Amino acid sequence: MNLWYQTLTKPPLTPPASYFPIAWGILYTLMTIAFFIVLSKPHTQEKYIAVNLFLFQLVLNFTWSYVFFEMESIILGLIDVFLLLILLSFTIYYFFKVSKLAGILLIPYLLQVIFALYLNFGFAILN
Repeated sequence: MNLWYQTLTKPPLTPPASYFPIAWGILYTLMTIAFFIVLSKPHTQEKYIAVNLFLFQLVLNFTWSYVFFEMESIILGLIDVFLLLILLSFTIYYFFKVSKLAGILLIPYLLQVIFALYLNFGFAILN
């Protein structure tokens, strides 16, 4: 784990480091299944939008770790996760339009991003 992160004051409910690989492993599995469900559907404007939103939010998802841990920027991490939440919300909306199951499969991811926003905000306040 990042030495800088270890020195930060942690907000309440911060899980142990062992939580994250398990949680994200499950979430990435659900995200992949949802994405392939959407890809398997007929070509529509909603599908096109859903796929593009998914890819854009995925970039923000991957960017957060770099911004937070490598750049050691709590504020940029907070901005990133907030934008991720907005894009993910639109993604879920369009996934539901294409496939109800695909939309449902992204709900745990949405809950995790809300939790990540809480944690990141907590780090910003406490540090």
